[in-house]
Amino acid sequence: MGTQQILLIVLSVIIVGVAIAVGITMFRNQAYNSNKTAVTGELQQYASQVVQWYKTPTSQGGAGTPATITADASTIGAYLGWGTVGGATQDTTDTGGYTVAVPTETSITITGVGKEEKGGKNPQGVATITIPSCEINTASSDI
Repeated sequence: MGTQQILLIVLSVIIVGVAIAVGITMFRNQAYNSNKTAVTGELQQYASQVVQWYKTPTSQGGAGTPATITADASTIGAYLGWGTVGGATQDTTDTGGYTVAVPTETSITITGVGKEEKGGKNPQGVATITIPSCEINTASSDI
């Protein structure tokens, strides 16, 4: 084999290797972004269910639209169909893990952490439901 042929083979191997590395990076980025979007979507769904719980009469298992929240996180989690693990009310899906908390008398917070990882970080989202206006604010970040 001539020097020119060996050079072409080496160059071809380098180009194929770079193409594979770029493809893997693009796939991981897309998977991470999709997981971040899915976590935010599930947070919106759970927040809507919390608003539904808040507006449901107490005779039907809801909060009955009180001026302040008198229930704890486990009551809200039970309405959502979640379990309690290690003292925290939480749920796990294919997308990630979610916890609910009642930090003040007029707000409920749901936190979700995605399963995909990029650069040692996972996508995180937080949905805050303000009572009695039932306003939902969702934010996402990386942790």
